[in-house]
Amino acid sequence: MRLMSFSADSTAAWGAKAWGIVDGHNVIDLSPRAPSLRAALARPEVLQPPYDGLRRIELSDVTFLPPIPNPDKIICVGLNYLTHILEGGREVPKHPSIFTRFANSQIGHNHPMIRPHATPKLDFEGELAVVIGTGGRHIAEEDALTHVAGYSCYNDGSVREFQRHTTQWTPGKNFMATGGFGPWIVTPDEAGDIFRASLVTRLNGEEMQRATLDDLVFTIPALIAYCSTFTMLEPGDVIITGTTGGVGAYREPPVWMKPGDVVEVEISGIGTLRNTVEQEA
Repeated sequence: MRLMSFSADSTAAWGAKAWGIVDGHNVIDLSPRAPSLRAALARPEVLQPPYDGLRRIELSDVTFLPPIPNPDKIICVGLNYLTHILEGGREVPKHPSIFTRFANSQIGHNHPMIRPHATPKLDFEGELAVVIGTGGRHIAEEDALTHVAGYSCYNDGSVREFQRHTTQWTPGKNFMATGGFGPWIVTPDEAGDIFRASLVTRLNGEEMQRATLDDLVFTIPALIAYCSTFTMLEPGDVIITGTTGGVGAYREPPVWMKPGDVVEVEISGIGTLRNTVEQEA
């Protein structure tokens, strides 16, 4: 199934913000069953049919929100594709490079990414997002996939100048409205063999990044096991698994996203996340 969070006309009887299951060109509003999708992941029985009596609305009539607008934590992984490691002239890391993104820096599908006044060096990073369903500590690698609620697309928009101020990347990864997330979460049964999925990033229709997910240095199970060693993973937590080669910073000349651009992250079996780019007001 495909799960999403959305907002709609605040005058509608079913509320301004909701979550539900995508059914063709409609979304079934399941918000009467749980206050948020994050809460629903902790109670998976609320996702199950029957759906009689629940409202349906056309996808064209809703505003997409980040699938999990309010995760307890967003854990990001850097330097996790060999092509990206090599284009930056780095050595293959022995352990995952971990940083964090704040929830209020995220935007949903079809929302504009914002290029800040501070610098024009806004870069794209197409990534796979793993959403935790069952939380835990010290999760064994062989059990890790049973803790996954589903997968989504992510654009870890990076303000490179601020990312490189120090060895800590957090400032450059948390400018407002730079983290594209969506359009929905696809459950593992529908996503298929995620390890063979392909990831493509396009800027104004031109392919900039392409990889298959079996090229990850640290696999999805390895990342879940590692992260659960130092923190308690909670339902709705998001692990962003890293980007592949082809980012704008390492091109000659560099390619930065600018107002008017359209950036897309497509992952086979999941869908396409689309965002425009606007200048900070």
